[in-house]
Amino acid sequence: MAAGDEQQQAHRAGAYKQKNKQHKHGKHRTKGEIGRENKGRVAVMALTKKQRRVIRKMDRKNKANQLRRNKKDLVLTEKRKLGSRDGPPHLVAVIGLHAGVNAGAVSKILRGEGVGGVVHEDQGVAGAKDSFGLVLPRFKQRFTFYTPDTVDMHSLLDVAKVADSLVFVLESTEGWDSYGEYCLSCLFAQGLPSHALVCQGVADLVVKKRADSRRALSRLVESHFPDARLFPVDSEQDATLLLRHLSAQKQRRLGFRSRRSHLLAQRATYIPNTSQNGTGGPATGLGTLCVSGYIRGCPLQVNRLVHITGHGDFQLSQIDAPADPLPIVTAAPRPAKPGRDVEMTDGGDGDKNGDVRVLMKADPEKRESLQAEAEVDPMDGEQTWPTEAELEEAEEASKNRRVMKVPKGTSDYQATWITDNAEEEEEDDADSCDDDDDDDGMMEDEMDDDNESQDAGSECASEGDDDDGEEEEEEISSTGRTGVDQKYDEDIDEAEEGEGLRRYREARANEMFPDEVDTPLDVPAKTRFQRYRGLKSFRSSPWDPLENLPPNYSRIYQFQNFERMRRRILADAASEDEGAMVGWYVTLHIVDVPPTVMESFLTGKPLVLVSLLPHEQKMSVMHMLVRQHPSNTEPIKSKEELVFQCGFRRFRASAIFSQHTSADKHKLERFLRPDAPTVMSVYAPITFPTAGVLVFKQRDNGMQDLVATGCLLSCDPRRVVLKRIVLSGHPFKINRRSAVVRYMFFNRDDILWFKPVELRTKWGRRGHIKEALGTHGHMKCVFDSQLRSQDTVLMNLYKRVYPRWTYDPYVPAPLPWVKREEPPAYSDIDMD
Repeated sequence: MAAGDEQQQAHRAGAYKQKNKQHKHGKHRTKGEIGRENKGRVAVMALTKKQRRVIRKMDRKNKANQLRRNKKDLVLTEKRKLGSRDGPPHLVAVIGLHAGVNAGAVSKILRGEGVGGVVHEDQGVAGAKDSFGLVLPRFKQRFTFYTPDTVDMHSLLDVAKVADSLVFVLESTEGWDSYGEYCLSCLFAQGLPSHALVCQGVADLVVKKRADSRRALSRLVESHFPDARLFPVDSEQDATLLLRHLSAQKQRRLGFRSRRSHLLAQRATYIPNTSQNGTGGPATGLGTLCVSGYIRGCPLQVNRLVHITGHGDFQLSQIDAPADPLPIVTAAPRPAKPGRDVEMTDGGDGDKNGDVRVLMKADPEKRESLQAEAEVDPMDGEQTWPTEAELEEAEEASKNRRVMKVPKGTSDYQATWITDNAEEEEEDDADSCDDDDDDDGMMEDEMDDDNESQDAGSECASEGDDDDGEEEEEEISSTGRTGVDQKYDEDIDEAEEGEGLRRYREARANEMFPDEVDTPLDVPAKTRFQRYRGLKSFRSSPWDPLENLPPNYSRIYQFQNFERMRRRILADAASEDEGAMVGWYVTLHIVDVPPTVMESFLTGKPLVLVSLLPHEQKMSVMHMLVRQHPSNTEPIKSKEELVFQCGFRRFRASAIFSQHTSADKHKLERFLRPDAPTVMSVYAPITFPTAGVLVFKQRDNGMQDLVATGCLLSCDPRRVVLKRIVLSGHPFKINRRSAVVRYMFFNRDDILWFKPVELRTKWGRRGHIKEALGTHGHMKCVFDSQLRSQDTVLMNLYKRVYPRWTYDPYVPAPLPWVKREEPPAYSDIDMD
């Protein structure tokens, strides 16, 4: 009994039992403890910030590696397709850079029997000299060789736009001549594709001198081609090495052509339009041009517009798919792939033996329009119903009727057309200032002309006095001239020389006194400069870009955000997989084409077609960032007509020059600056960057000189370009910070009109007009510090300027290039 009680009375700990703390092991649980507590459950916020950051970094690296791998695979795929069975033939242009080399001899060696290829003489570009197709079964490659006429710069640039590789033929000792240097400058500015250097005449040298000649030529060409390799082409074995290099070399990607589908015409036929009245005769002088060639760049859409370089924009009606005329002949013919033309393995002529089928036809509802200018609504600027204030002003004007003398019997209607002489003068002055394209140096030019006429008159008078005495002397001087001098003077145009001297004097005066003009004496300054205004700060003062726009702005298009639109359109173009694919041999039916296009093709000139992106046929204000070419030393004036090569387009236009800054206002440049980049603004069709720009100036004799090169900047009609004029005055009396200034204005009304405009001096002082003194243009001015007597007081006035609408898409072919003699520098010209 006692033993059982002892077992039942066991001690139990109470509420006040002491509990010792566990051992602190860093306040971290082991992985096993965490796993036992979670029992397989995973918490949502189990990862720390550091772990999440590491995972995001790993994801970014993995994504970048995937994008890099995809781009690499795409480049490799394009490279393997070029010249293969599934891609277009490798288009190679052979260009001679020296007058002593023969590019046709290189083409002759490439088509030799020892090369091991199959030559298709009739599968080159029709009508072109030394153009042929070449198939190499050993390399499984096919080529199309084309030798453009280097004398015609337009043809040379057009072929270089679409060529996959350029083969430059060099002279063994000199490399290239002056015209070859000129051609290289144009090609580098436009965008140089993959190329190879070929030299002739090395095999004719002594064996011991061949290595030295090749080494000297390598040193000569490394200024333009640092890592280029020279290929001697004197035998068929050398030609085989060159072909292997062309088929395996890395292809340069040119942005302006890789984003657009383009084609070099190999065959072309022209079908004139017939009249609609059933007579069957020609109706409008237009017709349908059927062009055959290989598609390059990206897939071609039938509803898109096509641009023929040098001829304009046109629409497509349908796309046909004839048989491939240049197949790769193999031992065992492969079955035809779906969606492509049946390949010919017998080496026959595809145009003759192959069946032609229609790939696609244009949908009239989806086809893009050729409309380039916006429709102008003449009622858009019509005045609405007058307000009460305007009605009151009209009543007051009717009360204050002007009384004037009119002939007897004149009606009220006829009297309204009669004006006083003073009013006519004021209206004429106002009309002379209404033109936005007026030149503020007009008065200076007139003064110069007057001075020249006075000088000429004085010279004539002096010659008249001493006519008898100087006649013999003139005869002696004329007979004493040598034949070389007479021959030299025969090629000189006196009118052109005088115009050049006038331009150099204007450029020199603008360099010494930038933007300074003289205040006219016979016209009030407030009338002459009524379109100008003063700015407190050129950088921060506001200027509304939609204020007082010219009528031409109603004809152009504008994007709300050009950069966003450019990215979206280029992304859509890169992802397109419909239409005629790259490498297909197709026939394009182009409607409403003038016969001059076919005539140009028949003369042997290349016919280059490019598919335009959306909106690229519409007119807008295009801006190009250019630099003056080192070979040009002649001053180029703003608003002068120039020839532009922008991407695939070639046109004439009058551009205005402005500074390249990041501000919202840009200062006009009167001349193209040789020491800084300049922005040229023109009315032209929209083109999405990137694209190279070449600017030529056409001489009076038809030659075109390269004056500037650069790239396409943007399309922005809201870009504000301000023309600055500087009025100068001389301090007459100085009293510490105040001074009496004269010669800036010549009447009291002009001083009161321009009184709010801030003044500055050439020594950095700033001030303002306090009051007018007298009636002869003297004014009292106050400055921020002491004024010196040798200082000059200046006033800056600004107005917004716009380009001239002189866009012309038809540019005449230039005459053969002749090196021009360098004109004298500015410092060598007498300004007096």
